[in-house]
Amino acid sequence: MKDVYWITSFLDAQAAEHGAAQNTQEAYARDLRDFAERTQMQGQSFSSLSRSDIEAYLIHCEEQGLAKSTRARRLSAVKQLFRFAFEEGWREDNPAIQIKGPGRDQRLPKTLDMSEVDHLLQAARQHGRSDHDRLRNTCLLELLYATGMRVSELVSLPVSSTRGDPRMLLIRGKGDKERMVPLSPPARDALADWIAARDLIEDDKRTKGKPVSKFLFPSRGKLGHLTRNRFYLLIKELAVAGGVSPAKVTPHTLRHAFATHLLANGADLRTIQTLLGHADVATTEIYTHVLDERLRELVHTHHPLAKSSK
Repeated sequence: MKDVYWITSFLDAQAAEHGAAQNTQEAYARDLRDFAERTQMQGQSFSSLSRSDIEAYLIHCEEQGLAKSTRARRLSAVKQLFRFAFEEGWREDNPAIQIKGPGRDQRLPKTLDMSEVDHLLQAARQHGRSDHDRLRNTCLLELLYATGMRVSELVSLPVSSTRGDPRMLLIRGKGDKERMVPLSPPARDALADWIAARDLIEDDKRTKGKPVSKFLFPSRGKLGHLTRNRFYLLIKELAVAGGVSPAKVTPHTLRHAFATHLLANGADLRTIQTLLGHADVATTEIYTHVLDERLRELVHTHHPLAKSSK
């Protein structure tokens, strides 16, 4: 039970002191439960584990065939747990402090080219059971592509932050950190059209004495707003309707498309870092493959030797 208390206290601290998102807490909880079960099977507890014990757990994870990224994430959770235990005085040492993980494979994010995004946006304008659905779908896609928001940020947008034909949106991201992102003219038009349609339904609810929603994309579900899962299914439907491979399309690929297309058209990494809400520019640097392509193109196009070889 003591190990369970360690995990619960750690998760509470992550939420209270660091503003860890719900998804992050759930991932930590899963990883640490697995670690606790393995520790218990070995007849040990967190308070008695040594560095070699933790390394043995990592070997066990590798033997299970877990991906390098999964093993790196599990080690990160374990290292943070023992750092917390050390700071709380539960242990006099931190056995995980010098353990190095397997690292992560540097995979380029899947993205979409500009024509594929155009097909998705066109499908959003035409796909839906009603004009109301089509206006909502268009607003969702235009906002996502114009701002690069995370899908959780998009579906939970409060309607109060979008009124008055805003040129900028205030977005509350991971760890409750706020950032401002500009809206493109097509996104502003789609937003204005959707708010007008949305308000008609909400006003009708008000006249009937029913509670109105505080969200831009209301839903009758428990959360009160469109869920990430529903939006995931919706964007797959739009991909099929737009003739784009559904395997290529997720809410996150539109976020990547936003960053990739900005970079390809001259934006700098620091600006994109701010717009995406990345805490560290190192996270944003995965997009530098676009810069490499652009530099090669510039050399081939403008270098005098490249011209003379034609």
